[in-house]
Amino acid sequence: MDGIAEYRFVPSIASLKRFFLPRDGIPQDNSLGGQQLDELPYKTILCDVLVVGAGGAGCRAAIEASKQNLDVIMLSKELLGKAHTSMAEGGYNVSLGNVDPNDDVETHFKDTIVGGNHLNNQELAEILVRDASERIYDLEEMGAVFDRTPEGKIAQRPFGKQSWRRTAYASDRTGSEIMVTLTEAIRKTSVRVFDEVFATKILVEDGRACGVCAVDLKYGDYIVFRAKSIIMATGGAGRIFKVTSNAQLDVGDGYAMAYEAGAELIDMEMIQFHPTGMVKPESAKGRLVTEAVRGEGGILLNNKGERFMNNYYPKVMELAGRDQVARSIMKEVIAGRGSPDGGVYLSIAHLPKRIVEFRLESMIEQFGDAGVDIREEPMQVSPTAHHFMGGISIDTKSQSSIPGLYAAGECTGGVHGGNRLGGNALADTQVFGALAGESAARFAKDHKHTGINRQAIIAEFQRLEAMLTRKEGISPADARDELTELMWNKVQIFRNEEDMEEAVKELKRIEEEVVPKIKVQVSEKRFNPGWHQAIEFGHMVITARMVAEAALLRKGNRGAHYRTDADPNEKGYYNIIIEKDDNGEIALRKKDLVITRITPP
Repeated sequence: MDGIAEYRFVPSIASLKRFFLPRDGIPQDNSLGGQQLDELPYKTILCDVLVVGAGGAGCRAAIEASKQNLDVIMLSKELLGKAHTSMAEGGYNVSLGNVDPNDDVETHFKDTIVGGNHLNNQELAEILVRDASERIYDLEEMGAVFDRTPEGKIAQRPFGKQSWRRTAYASDRTGSEIMVTLTEAIRKTSVRVFDEVFATKILVEDGRACGVCAVDLKYGDYIVFRAKSIIMATGGAGRIFKVTSNAQLDVGDGYAMAYEAGAELIDMEMIQFHPTGMVKPESAKGRLVTEAVRGEGGILLNNKGERFMNNYYPKVMELAGRDQVARSIMKEVIAGRGSPDGGVYLSIAHLPKRIVEFRLESMIEQFGDAGVDIREEPMQVSPTAHHFMGGISIDTKSQSSIPGLYAAGECTGGVHGGNRLGGNALADTQVFGALAGESAARFAKDHKHTGINRQAIIAEFQRLEAMLTRKEGISPADARDELTELMWNKVQIFRNEEDMEEAVKELKRIEEEVVPKIKVQVSEKRFNPGWHQAIEFGHMVITARMVAEAALLRKGNRGAHYRTDADPNEKGYYNIIIEKDDNGEIALRKKDLVITRITPP
């Protein structure tokens, strides 16, 4: 029985008081005391470690933290097991040498740094490649089933911009296999899972992260979760763009919450546009077409039937870096050599059908629903907003700049630098998920609960309540459409000063004029999707502003950040740090790279 069910059936205020009776030595906020409960009805739940997010990184963190005999709670905006990680299809990068014996950790490290255009935090990149093998064996011990070589070893396929075949996979459903495995593993632990609970604000007291404000999406209840340490595992923010491969809930909650709490973020301008997303039907536009298609031998063609990657990156062709392939596709479209629906063609019709059916099963199904048999005819594809390389800045223990606040997975920055190698993301979730869980558990063991600022809690819940009680205002759906259109048109694959200045100006206007006027049509709190969208919209605006302002500051081309008006003298070997200043404004500064082993050219 999860935590919400534990308090849901308590019949009286007296019983509630007994259930939430203060533990000895824990400073209280008195949220469940007499008259104050009537004035502000919210519930307080205590734990040692709180994990916000239930994807690959969040589940792995919770599993690791639970090993320390601590009370661990994991919050999920959706049902457990449905996180965006399950949509990652291609594979998990790990230097096992099962297919190419010459592959090793050192080569994986070099590929990751070169692939990241030397913007990676090299200490974090080294942790990624060093621990990836141990974490994939953890998954196997939990029950994950990966494809095998004839010798019975984990099979590995080629992926873009990598020296060897090192991407382990489970057909083209690797993320789904990992999530099924982690979900089952979570159920064998003492972790309390709160499904469909939306964390909206990180609480900080005495310089430490000490809890979050949250909303139970099913019933509309306000909840405060108090913890000794917190792990953010909230994923990315592809939904700030009109066309994206991301799940509906990937709106940047973690970035915005961390920023508002005072944490540092890094390189938010670095967004990977995956080169191959579906073009049609319109309802599926942007849906991911896994890199495994190209890894298995798929080729890109323009409307003249030319294999155009030969004109851009003849040595590696379709297995160039994702940013390189995406820009090449867009150049073909802009030059009038695209497909009828604004993309290009991706074909695997030349491959043996048995290979396609065995290794790309979900792609057959995905395009079959659109009336295309990929075994016989080409797919239409075009770039789609896919992955954030930037995010919450972390150290080698996965801790943010705020003591007690840890982060793992896509919501972090620094690991992948300016461009992520396909296959490194799933490894990232497991390596840094485990590291964050271990580190947060140690912190919780060494610290007691802090006090808590009740006024900050009241202010947050009043902000959420206002969206329901305004008599007039702007629809969150309309506001969201305006934002995503703006970001897609002005801060996309090809960027320039004029567009980005306009984007920053418009985003400031949206923040000042639109966000305070967001109005939900239905005032009912119990499962109100309009209200949920309204809350998300505030996070989307903050995240979009950080992206646009960081992109405007970086004058040269580096990694996924590509300007058509780039300063040719700007090599861009620096990171951009973002934080909230004393006036509540976005402050940006350049920071020298953390270079431990490989010096940029």
